[in-house]
Amino acid sequence: MAQRIIVTGGAGYIGSHICVELLAQGREVLAIDNFANASPESLRRVEEIAARKLTVLEATLGAPEDQTRINGAAASFGADSAIHLAGLKAVGESVSEPLRYFETNLQATFSLLRAMAGAKAHNLVFSSSATVYGDLNKSPVEETGMTGPTNPYGRTKFFIEQILADYVAASPDWRTVNLRYFNPVGAHPSGRIGEDPEGPPNNLFPYIAQVAVGRRETLSIFGDDYPTPDGTGVRDYIHVCDLARGHVSALDYLAAKSGGGVDTINLGTGRGYSVLEAVAAFKRASNRDIPFSIAPRRDGDVAEIYASPERAKSLLGWQARKTLDDMCADHWAWQKANPNGYRDDPSD
Repeated sequence: MAQRIIVTGGAGYIGSHICVELLAQGREVLAIDNFANASPESLRRVEEIAARKLTVLEATLGAPEDQTRINGAAASFGADSAIHLAGLKAVGESVSEPLRYFETNLQATFSLLRAMAGAKAHNLVFSSSATVYGDLNKSPVEETGMTGPTNPYGRTKFFIEQILADYVAASPDWRTVNLRYFNPVGAHPSGRIGEDPEGPPNNLFPYIAQVAVGRRETLSIFGDDYPTPDGTGVRDYIHVCDLARGHVSALDYLAAKSGGGVDTINLGTGRGYSVLEAVAAFKRASNRDIPFSIAPRRDGDVAEIYASPERAKSLLGWQARKTLDDMCADHWAWQKANPNGYRDDPSD
């Protein structure tokens, strides 16, 4: 069993929920984050929820001036495994700033691999994405299906998967799982941690939640002319706590695995919901009106994608437990209790 785990991007939305899950199971955690799109407050609340402490290193993976500190922290912590989430993640922004995305996300991975090698930690769970599949015409999507990513963000994930495959092939004692997950939503049931993006949200649920709480006036739905039942994009939404469990299951799978190698596994529910269905569900959960308008399609978006979760079930013994209504209820509990996220200034 993995006991001492580095979590890069540990203060972020997904990372903070993974840290809670790990601490709750008695594991030790080193969270590495530069807080560029996250708050130190999230990690304070992680410790509050779990009633345990974690180790925090404020550093930028991929920054040459931080590499020595990162290497030293990983070694002194005695890491045996890592979960790699750090990186830039906005599809639209990646289309307008592709070089920044390639440099940041790939360099962060190289930085972590160096630190892990120095600490002799050879088990890695990589936060990949369903965006690597590209514009497939058929769902549910199996791990073998791919047409190629349609945006630079997705390409960074795909390239990192290829880099890890080559690295593991050259290092027989390394084991890696690429988790291709779909659309994380919801929040911890306590309402203490949740998604808190800097600036306008890039994802649907935090934008819906900010409209519901009155922080934003209206929701823009990007495209209503897709070849889907109601014309809006269809996605596989997965509760962030289910996702956190999936990462821990992947760690334990690696720890029990004999020999090296790479596994690629979807994390999703196996069901797609349209944007309009998600809006209706959130309206039920919040009992608030959610005004919206239709905007042009965004570059890089696909019409419909949802997972085949069978491989996760067979290899990891994992499957999603929470429903769309659960996701909306928990996301609303977080947003209602924290209308401005982790920030104190209501004008932010």
